[in-house]
Amino acid sequence: MSAPLLRFAPSPNGRLHLGHAYSALLNAAIARRLGGRLLLRIEDIDPVRSRPELVAGLVDDLAWLGLRFPEPPRRQSEHMATYRDALGGLARRGLAYPCFCSRGAVSARVAALAAAGRPVAADPDGVPLYPGTCRQLLPGEVDARRAAGEPHAWRLDMARALEAEPGPHAFAAFDPEGGERRVAANPARWGDALIGRRDVPTSYHLSVVLDDADQGITHVVRGRDLEAATDLHALLQRLLGLTGPRYHHHVLILDEAGAKLAKSRGSASLADLRAAGTAPAGIRAQLGFPDDVGR
Repeated sequence: MSAPLLRFAPSPNGRLHLGHAYSALLNAAIARRLGGRLLLRIEDIDPVRSRPELVAGLVDDLAWLGLRFPEPPRRQSEHMATYRDALGGLARRGLAYPCFCSRGAVSARVAALAAAGRPVAADPDGVPLYPGTCRQLLPGEVDARRAAGEPHAWRLDMARALEAEPGPHAFAAFDPEGGERRVAANPARWGDALIGRRDVPTSYHLSVVLDDADQGITHVVRGRDLEAATDLHALLQRLLGLTGPRYHHHVLILDEAGAKLAKSRGSASLADLRAAGTAPAGIRAQLGFPDDVGR
């Protein structure tokens, strides 16, 4: 049996904060406890927000924390062909369809349905489910709009996907101390999820399952804010013929108001803390890790 393999996979759309530090250090601690290895993956599918200086910044922050990773790290931007092939395979099987709707158009359609007394359910993140507008388009119209170069994303046809893989669906969860259990999954609550963006032939959901399989990841350690997404990932793994890893979803680091730390809310970054004179040992102690974790 091969040694456990874990990954820490930040997105370079801002500087790392204490929440990222906790997740990275926990990954390192669990990898050590399991006798495994920890890889760094840079999830840079966003061509606009994933700027080179942010990639360099996160690598520098992790090194400052004392974390060491095998080189080179995997960069999602270098694997678009893999994602495109997988997306194309789902489309050819009738499990994915092009969506020409803008965010504004989707919001307007959801509002119209609500006004007509047909409210749309929300996904686990609280976002209204896509109402299926483009799923109803005739093949001829789809072909004509694509031939004309009209921008479009790709959505999973959840109904057809569940016909192809009716379940029951589940994923393996593990406890850092060694326990394991099966967790029932309900991918239907994500509706026709976005699996390919307008600007790149993938999404977080599609890329993450393909990357984990391609890298041979056996244990995924990530925040509880992604636990519900694992339902969708379990379905995608079955549709793509992939073996899923075991998952551990850890607690989140919250701010003084009880909200999750986030770059978009201006949470202090590790770079800010460094500039204020905080030492790496202080960060590790604050988050409850020994000084030698990751080394």
